[in-house]
Amino acid sequence: MWNTSVKLGPRSRFRIAPLNQNLVFYNCTRAPGRPVGLLDTVCRNNTFVRAGGPYNASGGIDGGYALEGCNATAVPVLGASGDVNASDYEKLIRDGFLLTWQPPSAGNGARKMARVTILKIVGAGLGGAVLMACLGCFVWYKCKKRKQTVASNKFMRSGSSMTSYSKDLELDGSPHIFTFEELEVATDGFSASRELGDGGFGTVYKGKLKDGRVVAVKRLYKNNYRRVEQFLNEVDILSRLLHQNLVILYGCTSRMSRDLLLVYEFIANGTVADHLHGSRAAERGLTWPLRLNIAIETAEALAYLHAVEIIHRDVKTTNILLDNSFHVKVADFGLSRLFPLEVTHVSTVPQGTPGYVDPVYHQCYKLTDKSDVYSFGVVLVELISSKPAVDMSRSHSEINLANMALNRIQNHQVVQLVDPELGYNTDPETKRTIDRVAEVAFQCLQLERDLRPSIKEVVEILTCVRDGDGGDNSMNKKASQKEDVCLLKDGLQFSPDTVIHRFHSQSTNHSVASNASRLSNIKC
Repeated sequence: MWNTSVKLGPRSRFRIAPLNQNLVFYNCTRAPGRPVGLLDTVCRNNTFVRAGGPYNASGGIDGGYALEGCNATAVPVLGASGDVNASDYEKLIRDGFLLTWQPPSAGNGARKMARVTILKIVGAGLGGAVLMACLGCFVWYKCKKRKQTVASNKFMRSGSSMTSYSKDLELDGSPHIFTFEELEVATDGFSASRELGDGGFGTVYKGKLKDGRVVAVKRLYKNNYRRVEQFLNEVDILSRLLHQNLVILYGCTSRMSRDLLLVYEFIANGTVADHLHGSRAAERGLTWPLRLNIAIETAEALAYLHAVEIIHRDVKTTNILLDNSFHVKVADFGLSRLFPLEVTHVSTVPQGTPGYVDPVYHQCYKLTDKSDVYSFGVVLVELISSKPAVDMSRSHSEINLANMALNRIQNHQVVQLVDPELGYNTDPETKRTIDRVAEVAFQCLQLERDLRPSIKEVVEILTCVRDGDGGDNSMNKKASQKEDVCLLKDGLQFSPDTVIHRFHSQSTNHSVASNASRLSNIKC
């Protein structure tokens, strides 16, 4: 703790007035728990600020404001007790603080104290200058360190081989800041009739801005302690990126707003989950060719994210939106993480949606791009089966759709997995492509991450499957040969038996028990 009164010098006739309040800054080695009133600074990177109690003569702060793993710095600022708002810390620092000045003793030796003059320092006073300089150095150092970290983890790889994504853009701008009031008007006061959906961190409403744009407004829950982190994370990720298959962020409210709101482009056709097994499933609008195209576009969006060192971490059919032409818009980046090139994994507490979370990530707390691949494998199975990722009404061993898929595919029972409405038993071309996609899903769902393909490889394989057009037996043979060439080029093989063999499992009886056994043997 820095003692501010000592910094003024013991012989100085200036003293920090007891009318000041403490503004407490924290430099933490790790993110602390979030006590009430603790706010991020502009530097982020585990630097925080909060309003403290009244300033005391020792220059310290009450022990109740100490945080484990953090160095604290108390700065005096103007304000009566209870009036200091830490969210305005920059203005509070600019406004300075009060000093008292004690004149020399009277010449007759009597210890008479002259009237104390209270001076307001606006960034130029002696004590204020010292404090501001030290605080400025602290903030400058943290910001410089943050910029160096961001620079070392550039969003676009130099010399990237992702030439197929040459049309993708990276934005380096800040999002538009909306006021709470204008979004309240746009959504008719957040009317229940405007609700589009409800997620883990907020409710989404349909709105119309003054300029006529129809938008989706996500209102984060007030009682969720992670909401500020999710809010800042999503703004940070989406404001940098633009891809035809990623939802566009139009802007947000200030993080000091009474509610945290995110404003996106409005995607009118619901989610993939809605069409597969939700409110719009009865429409039967997703034919197999559309589903295959949805799989490819989703994989392309994830390949773009992985190329710029971002892991989505919450890939699921409810986060895949569809426009009126059934083109994909991947959404919800609140859980996404930057993934620096020079590391093999990011250690983090598992987050995500049950049924989609990579089992190795869940057990070992190690997040990699292959975690997204696993989740995408579940999405592929949903597209094939029209079944939800988790269904408690299914038998115990098949509550988890991934387990059901591994069992069916390994035992060559794909027909028992496929949605019967897709024409698997009546159209040879549909059967061929569904079989191929099922085998890709099988590889994505492998417990051993090294056996999973990269998402870029998945894009190439699925594109080969789609483009292997075959109208007769001759063409079917050529299509199959073309797909095999794609697989060999990427060092992959279609046959699930090959993957099973690499698991040292000669049995054709795949079971949840054997899955759990292998997971327990995986070394973290």
